[in-house]
Amino acid sequence: MKPKIFIDGEHGTTGLQIRTRMAGRDDVELLSIPEAERRNAVLREELLNSADIAILCLPDDAAKEAVAMLSGNNTVRIIDTSTAHRINPDWAYGFAEMDKAQAKTIASARYCANPGCYPTGAIGLIRPLRQAGFLPEDYPVTVNAVSGYTGGGKQMIAQMEDAGHAEHISSPHFLYGLTLKHKHVPEMQKHGLLARAPLFSPSVGRFPQGMIVQVPVYLSDMQNATLEGLHAALADHYAGQSIVEVVPLEESKGLGRIDAVELANTDRMKLFVCGTPGQDHVNLVALLDNLGKGASGAAVQNMDMMLKG
Repeated sequence: MKPKIFIDGEHGTTGLQIRTRMAGRDDVELLSIPEAERRNAVLREELLNSADIAILCLPDDAAKEAVAMLSGNNTVRIIDTSTAHRINPDWAYGFAEMDKAQAKTIASARYCANPGCYPTGAIGLIRPLRQAGFLPEDYPVTVNAVSGYTGGGKQMIAQMEDAGHAEHISSPHFLYGLTLKHKHVPEMQKHGLLARAPLFSPSVGRFPQGMIVQVPVYLSDMQNATLEGLHAALADHYAGQSIVEVVPLEESKGLGRIDAVELANTDRMKLFVCGTPGQDHVNLVALLDNLGKGASGAAVQNMDMMLKG
């Protein structure tokens, strides 16, 4: 019998992208709720409880509601793409490449919290350097990032694309999260193994999909760090897998720019170590698709690991 997959919130941006990635697959049975019935709580509860894996593509409160809908004696497994459970110790964090054992943790988990797009890039850069001993626990980490506007969901897509929208955004690029209390910060701190909350400055560009996350560092404030040493630590951490690519140092040195949309419509991530050998400044850069490895692609990856586990 094929495993049953229910995407709760399949008509939203993330849900639609998950369905696109699963189109044509004959190894699973997709349970679907008509868009007109998406607010039918009885039907949602029935589908949730009849699935083998439910993927929640919902706001935080609605995701918590969905988990509460599970009957006490079932074995439905959950992948939650919201922020609701990302620092909950009872949930596996769905970034398989984060640690060597993380894929096994996800595969055996009943509850998996899908990472945020910005944290995927930030943690992907920070955690290996923490574990290698280069980055002190109390380092004042700064994360600067730009995302494609689809990360804001259907409302922002309409604001960016519809010139007649009452709240149309005409800017080619804008900052937000100006209070420095963005909901992704606790996730970055916990899974980045940091004692201090990072200073996070997000922004949005006028392109649908793509993302650049930057973590600039001073080598002199780190532990015996060099540009070459940081690169080697990242390369060693991500050896043996095919999702996260650490760009060779020589290639990075020859780059004139890094394009935010290079990995649009893919489920991969590239990491760059940029700077001049012998100087104190290094810019660590992650490149990904905010809806790929940053959301829907990661959810399907986690689902496949859970099915095999």
